[in-house]
Amino acid sequence: MVHTLKFDIYERIYKNILYIRAVEERIAKEYINQEIRCPTHLSIGQELVPAIANIFFKKNDYVVSTHRSHAHYLSKGGDLEAFIAELYGKSSGCSKGIGGSMHLIDKKVNFMGSSAIVGNSIPLGVGLGESLILKNNKDNVSVIFLGDGATEEGVFYESLNYSVVKNLPVLFICENNFFSVYSPLSVRQPKNRKISAVAKSIGVKSFFAKNNNINQYYKIIKNSFDYVRKNRSPAFIELETFRYLEHCGYLEDDSLSYRPPLLIKDWKKRDPLKLLDRILKKNNALFNFSTFNLRVQKRINEAFFKAKKDKPLSYSELELFKYAK
Repeated sequence: MVHTLKFDIYERIYKNILYIRAVEERIAKEYINQEIRCPTHLSIGQELVPAIANIFFKKNDYVVSTHRSHAHYLSKGGDLEAFIAELYGKSSGCSKGIGGSMHLIDKKVNFMGSSAIVGNSIPLGVGLGESLILKNNKDNVSVIFLGDGATEEGVFYESLNYSVVKNLPVLFICENNFFSVYSPLSVRQPKNRKISAVAKSIGVKSFFAKNNNINQYYKIIKNSFDYVRKNRSPAFIELETFRYLEHCGYLEDDSLSYRPPLLIKDWKKRDPLKLLDRILKKNNALFNFSTFNLRVQKRINEAFFKAKKDKPLSYSELELFKYAK
């Protein structure tokens, strides 16, 4: 790969990926102890897109996400201690311990929610984009993370159409990992159809890149953020990615044979952490890998230690979050 970016950018992307992956690997390690009781959808292998998006987020941008939301929350600047506490169902969690892994919300960083319902957060993100117009906000955008499975929901098309008709500052980021649970795209969508082409046909400015090409992914994500901010119009990105672990849980599930071994092997060759490690080491970047890793591990240890000690939400506190009887 030709190195077209400045090395401080490669270093920043590397740090973001390492941080997200280290957190999720620790979640996988702890999950077997059965103290984290909420279902978890890990993003190990899929960190490149949110790691780059982190560079272009502004504090007051809105973000909504999917059931696989950890990387998006952390990339938006979400609080690590509050996140881990949420997984443990503690009152110090970002959703007061009520939401768990799939229902993260943290208004302090404008992470406005994730959902277990496929496609459910897409219209919420569009609504947030419209709120920016109503508030005459000319700087911020609403970012919607979605998977390839969500593009098969009717609300996806309605949301794209509405965002075009109303000219809303909304950025749709589709992380296409090729599978909806165990079902490949080939049994869910017509052959040779590109999701980004569908978005384009509706009138949304669209971008596409594949194979974890770091230079291309960076350029596309940058250009899409710039486009939405400048034009106050929607854009859509389809970026191919790949999860290493099972759809829901902390284990590998290659034994089920729903993903071809060659596909898994090819994507692991393009692991973004390995690609960046080679780039930085080959060019003698002034970056101390071991020191940074130790610092990250210390931070993670402290977050888990605190979460385990924190108190769960009491029954009396639960009454505060009752909106209907």
